[in-house]
Amino acid sequence: MSEQTNRIDQASFNDNDLGDITKKVKNLFDIKDRKHGIRRTTYEKCFVGSEAVQALIDGNVAAGDRDALFIGNMLLNAGVFRHVLNEHSFKNEKLFYRFVSDEEHGKVDTKLDGTSVSWSDFLPKNAIAVSDSISLQATIPERDPSLAEFEQDDLDKVGVSPLDEHNIKLLDAVHPPKWTDPKPKSNYNLVSVGAGAGGLVSAAAAAGVGAQVALIESHLLGGDCLNIGCVPSKALIRCAKAAANVKEAADFGVEISGEISVDFAKVMERMRRLRASISPVDSATRYSSELGIDVFIGKGKFTGPNSVEVNGKTLNFSKAIVATGGSAAIPPIPGLKEAPYLTNANIFNLTKLPPRLGVIGAGPIGMELAQCFQRFGSEVTVFSRQNGILPKEDPDAALIVEESMHRDGITFIKKVNYKSIESKGGKPPITIVVDGEDGEQRVEVDALLIATGRKPNVDGLGLEAAGVEFDARKGVMVNDRLQTTNPKIFAVGDVASAYQFTHMADFMARMVVKNALFMGREKVSDFLIPWATYTEPEVAHVGLYEKDLKDKKIVYDTFKRKFDDVDRAILEGDIEGFVKIYVAKGSDKILGATIDGGHAGDMISEISVAIRANMGLGTLASVIHPYPTEAEAIRQCGDAYNRTRLTPTVKKLLNRVTSLQR
Repeated sequence: MSEQTNRIDQASFNDNDLGDITKKVKNLFDIKDRKHGIRRTTYEKCFVGSEAVQALIDGNVAAGDRDALFIGNMLLNAGVFRHVLNEHSFKNEKLFYRFVSDEEHGKVDTKLDGTSVSWSDFLPKNAIAVSDSISLQATIPERDPSLAEFEQDDLDKVGVSPLDEHNIKLLDAVHPPKWTDPKPKSNYNLVSVGAGAGGLVSAAAAAGVGAQVALIESHLLGGDCLNIGCVPSKALIRCAKAAANVKEAADFGVEISGEISVDFAKVMERMRRLRASISPVDSATRYSSELGIDVFIGKGKFTGPNSVEVNGKTLNFSKAIVATGGSAAIPPIPGLKEAPYLTNANIFNLTKLPPRLGVIGAGPIGMELAQCFQRFGSEVTVFSRQNGILPKEDPDAALIVEESMHRDGITFIKKVNYKSIESKGGKPPITIVVDGEDGEQRVEVDALLIATGRKPNVDGLGLEAAGVEFDARKGVMVNDRLQTTNPKIFAVGDVASAYQFTHMADFMARMVVKNALFMGREKVSDFLIPWATYTEPEVAHVGLYEKDLKDKKIVYDTFKRKFDDVDRAILEGDIEGFVKIYVAKGSDKILGATIDGGHAGDMISEISVAIRANMGLGTLASVIHPYPTEAEAIRQCGDAYNRTRLTPTVKKLLNRVTSLQR
């Protein structure tokens, strides 16, 4: 690094000097719209580097070229202006630069006093109060064959409540009450319709390599994960675990006198506070001001093969991404539509614990929340059409989770047919009427959670006008490179994938940016996809299940280590569960793994790394693990594999070698 570069990196302005010199140099520079390139692309409100150097000298701001470059790069490093494509420092060349203050990417409206408009401005005073090569992608259960007939949550009609200080902070970040859309550019390299995990990642990645990007969101930036999914649910799970630990404290020699109770209002307040603290990362202001992305808050609708309309404005694009996600699917049970049911979209608005909670659906969302509410003090009843829970998981693992939930006090009613849902005037109590193994049963509850799967958000997007094929049950149709039937439009996340995980949407988005903008040839079928369900114990999986191996007629060996044989698990009291690893017969090639235990979600990554790095199970045995840890169970599976290599012939040979050494 040169001395000049060092000086620039170390030098800085104080706030007063920066404001004064910015105003002075901006008046010196020739700022106007300019065209460049074969396509004569227009760059609005720009100045030229070489012309700016001369202007600084002529205006007596700099003594010469070297001085002008030094001052210019100090201003660039201070964020006053930047190269239009974020590719260059300030140079004495014919390069285009733009003052950040002249960029228009959308902004929060301001009040007369200059402060930003907030949701708190719309509340009456004192009103902020609480109211009510072998593909290692596992086969997962098909979406319900009748899913197309299910209704789904209209997220635009689902509010965020209560409007306390935490939810106001959240909403100000992810859906400002007054937002001014930017003036659309003549053409965008990439437009993302939807700003959940897939939309945000694709927009940020594309903008980071200099693309001109627009981001459209009609509801809440951050999507399900931040607002009504991963983040709030894991906050509740942590509180539920704390409650369970207190109740089990006597097993560890900790005596607690008096009654143990859960303050549900405080549990939910904690969740809202933590969710709000995370929200600035996904905020409209960050994506517009910091990342230089044009943010439009409104409903996006395709009007042609390379155009989309939002708030009456037409955005033209070279490539686009559909990232609208999915929402809770509502089964057509008679009477349900008239009943006051909950889904993941509004259950996090609760401020009072329902004494009795019914849960229809035995998948990950239903089971995580059922266990939480039971531990908070609700009497929970789970209804399932199957004979068990967590249908996509290893049956042994699912059974261990079910037994744990039984011990928590949850009631399971399985193999049911739903006859009707009854309520009076759309108010609790609610009665679920089912036919089961014991005939007709009627169960009365105070709240009902619907967790019967998710339906892709494809309605009202104008996909027909864009030439994009879609299905109400499966979502947007894509090829292995996530390209739709319109080669200019791609789709990522829950709207286009059966693997409905935030991390899947994230990596689909990364792949699409490469494929859409840089002629990449990456395939989604090459992904190795781990996942976890955060019940207690947790269940995590990567690669193929045993049923997949049998269906594919792959010959395999299984290595299993129960946690009741692992020292750290015994000491922690986490003896339920196991590590189970499948390898190709006659080799240590890992084909899949399931972990059922207290830290399964964290532990599965070690096996994921091994598979991705082509590290066999035998090699994993040579990786030194700290003692004592529960992850030793993985190494011990490797030890078990290595013992199978000790054939009678090898053992006889080794005995002969050792006898010669005696």
